[in-house]
Amino acid sequence: MREIQFREAIAEAMAEEMRIDSSIFLMGEEVAEYNGAYKASKGLLDEFGPDRIIDTPISEGGFAGIGVGAAMNGMRPIIEFMTFNFSLVAIDQIINNAAKMKQMSGGQFNIPIVFRGPTGSAGQLGATHSQSFDNWFANCPGLKVVVPSNPYDAKGLLKSSIRDNNPVIFMESEQMYGDKADVTEDEYVIPIGKANVISQGDDVTIVSYGKMLKRVTEASEKLKQDNINVEVIDLRTLRPIDYETIVRSVKKTNRLIIVEESWPLGSISSEISYKIQKDAFDFLDAPVNRICSADTPMAYSPPLVDAFLPSVEKIIDCVKRVMYI
Repeated sequence: MREIQFREAIAEAMAEEMRIDSSIFLMGEEVAEYNGAYKASKGLLDEFGPDRIIDTPISEGGFAGIGVGAAMNGMRPIIEFMTFNFSLVAIDQIINNAAKMKQMSGGQFNIPIVFRGPTGSAGQLGATHSQSFDNWFANCPGLKVVVPSNPYDAKGLLKSSIRDNNPVIFMESEQMYGDKADVTEDEYVIPIGKANVISQGDDVTIVSYGKMLKRVTEASEKLKQDNINVEVIDLRTLRPIDYETIVRSVKKTNRLIIVEESWPLGSISSEISYKIQKDAFDFLDAPVNRICSADTPMAYSPPLVDAFLPSVEKIIDCVKRVMYI
C-alpha cells in the first residue's frame, strides 16, 4: 500500500485499463502534451502515444461527438472536459446521442464511453465556472453517474466505468486532485451503484458524495464531542442510487440529512427525500433535512462563496435540529 494523490489515482486507472484494452483512448483539451489541465493524465502520452492520448481544440461538442461515434464503432473512449461547466456545450451529444443510442437502435449499438472531469466550485471562479450538474445528468435515463470522494474510490470506480458498456459521467473535483490516500497497487475495482457506509452511528444518518464528504466527515468528528454518533454514507454513484443502504440506515437511526453541492430544486436530495418518505416514513423521528448550495448563481466574493456552499457549521446545526437539541 502506498499513498498517492487523487490525480495520480485517476491516471493509474486509465493507464491500467489502456494496457489491457487497445480500444481505449483519451481525448480532451490539454490531456496530452500538457499532461492534463490538472495533471490527471501525466505520463500517458509518453506511454501510449498521440494516437491514443489526443489533444483537441476548444470544441467540446466536436470531440464529444467524435467520442460517441467512436464508441458506436467498437472503441472505448474517455472524454475529458476541462470542467463540467464546459460540458453544456456538448450536452446534446451526451443526452441525445450517448444516452439514447442503445434504445433508439434497438440494442444494436452499445456506447461504452466515459465523460470525466472536475465538477462544482473551486474557489473564486465565478458563476459560470462553479456549477454542479450532478443531478442534471443523473436525471437522464441511459447514463450512469459516478462521483468519487477519495483517491481509492476514484481509481476503483473509474476502472469500473471504463469497463462498463454504457455511457458514464464521471465527476471529480478540482479541489480534490491533490488529496492523498492509501491506494493498493493490486488490481481492484469498485462496483457502480453500491454506496459505502464510511462510519457507523445510531443517532442520525448523513448521506453525501464527492468533496462534500470531507465536510460531512469533519462535522461528524466534531459531533462526537457532544456524544452524537453519525452514520455517514458515501453514495459514490448518483445513477443508480443505492436506496437500499440508505433505507436500512434510516431504519436504524430514525433521522436523515442529505448534503450536496447542487442547487436545491430537483436535486439528488429531493429524490432521496421522496424515497425515504415512501419506504421508511414510519421509522422517522424527525423530518428529512437537506443542505444544498444556495439557490442562486455562485458569487466571486470569498465571503459569498462561503455562504453559498454547505459548511461544517451548517451540518452540525442541522444535526442538532433534527435531534431537537
